[in-house]
Amino acid sequence: MTASFKNFIAGDWIDGVSTVENRNPSDLTDLIGHFAQAGADQLEIALDQAQVAQSAWEGYGIERKYNVLMAIGTEMMARAEELGTLLAREEGKPKAEGKGEVYRAGQFFTYYAAETLRHMGESADSVRPDIEIDVRREAVGVVAIISPWNFPTATASWKIAPALCYGNAVVWKPANATPASAVALTEIIAKQDIPKGLFSLVMGAGSDVGQRLVESPKVNAISFTGSVPVGKGIATAAIQNLTKIQMEMGSKNALAVMDDADLDLAASLAAGGAFGGSGQKCTASSRLIVHASVHDEFVEKLVAATQKLKVGHALEDGTTIGPVVSERQLNENLRYAALGQSEGAELIIGGTRLDMPHDGYYMQPGIFVGSTNDMAINREEMFAPLAAVIKVDSYAEALHTVNDTNFGLTSGIVTTSLARASHFRRNARTGCVMVNLPTAGTDYHVPFGGRGDSSYGPREQGTAAAEFYTVVKTAYISSGTPF
Repeated sequence: MTASFKNFIAGDWIDGVSTVENRNPSDLTDLIGHFAQAGADQLEIALDQAQVAQSAWEGYGIERKYNVLMAIGTEMMARAEELGTLLAREEGKPKAEGKGEVYRAGQFFTYYAAETLRHMGESADSVRPDIEIDVRREAVGVVAIISPWNFPTATASWKIAPALCYGNAVVWKPANATPASAVALTEIIAKQDIPKGLFSLVMGAGSDVGQRLVESPKVNAISFTGSVPVGKGIATAAIQNLTKIQMEMGSKNALAVMDDADLDLAASLAAGGAFGGSGQKCTASSRLIVHASVHDEFVEKLVAATQKLKVGHALEDGTTIGPVVSERQLNENLRYAALGQSEGAELIIGGTRLDMPHDGYYMQPGIFVGSTNDMAINREEMFAPLAAVIKVDSYAEALHTVNDTNFGLTSGIVTTSLARASHFRRNARTGCVMVNLPTAGTDYHVPFGGRGDSSYGPREQGTAAAEFYTVVKTAYISSGTPF
């Protein structure tokens, strides 16, 4: 019999008002299970109990919170093989990447476990005599977390861990494409020493449960990762209640390859950055801006590097690129492959659906040449294993092209010139800049976020997360006249 999975609402596992099925994109005959969809009344129960539980949790001692977060992270790292396999099975990324994602997600919890012990305030003397000032951060309250399917465990964890660390309650709506990973993480959190209802899992459609969640006056803050149109809709809803928002949205990341670059390194960085995770990364390098003097040689090396990538079942050994997540995503990818050609770019390799031994959503990574920065394939986030090469005549033109976008998450340069690397680092208008590294790949203990349409609100990760998950209180204390 096919397994059925429930929501975790206000401390109890309960059925939803309906279910959705979850199938393995590597093999559509593999039905992972049926997953509950929360109703409006159930969401209200979760929010009401979250308000009660948050007050209790904020009163827990810091070492007690430390133990909870450390236990979550330690178990996730210990079970990385098991949970990473589940993640790969439902999302389609290669098993090694799934295992790595779960392990990294565990590190977010252990990092923020340590942060619970580092809640340091500030003190100051008043400009008035015999008055002292105490400044400290307190929990913002009930946090709604809406996470994506491309990093279903890691992205959720880098939101949930700091939310709990700083004393908040969490109501989490994961993407419906990857509910099994959400249930697995919830099972670990649910067995910890936390107040009933501090953490709730409410699976459901974004247009229903997600919309109700962001419109609720019972929510004090919303952390969202997803598309720009959805993000703008969330912002419109949130402002009605003056709800605090943090949003990571689209991207159109560029990797600039200069005439002095190590071209073998550049090709490796471009192939990995563009096609890793089937291109389904917000940090993927989908624009490859290449100096004209090395353009042809770079393209030749990039094609060779791309041909070495093995597209296959996510759980099979040797697979470097799995399927895309869904039929809808595959159709959208193929649309962009056709659109690029209609705009005048040449698709020199890939960009087509693959016939494989298993029925799944497999796609050959594709490379466009002869593209220009005004084409839709270079303006819109494709979220596909597709990369477009743009030829430029100088470093100055390359930098201008990198910055000529509505987005601004990550950018990179491949060069052996310290002067160029330093200038690029200072002048690239992105939240993250990479020098001789792929645009995809960031650390968990430093700020993450972008500019323009890529991000809105305070940064995620590291100590910067406190800006979103807390509010500042300034207290004035009169000591009175000592004599």
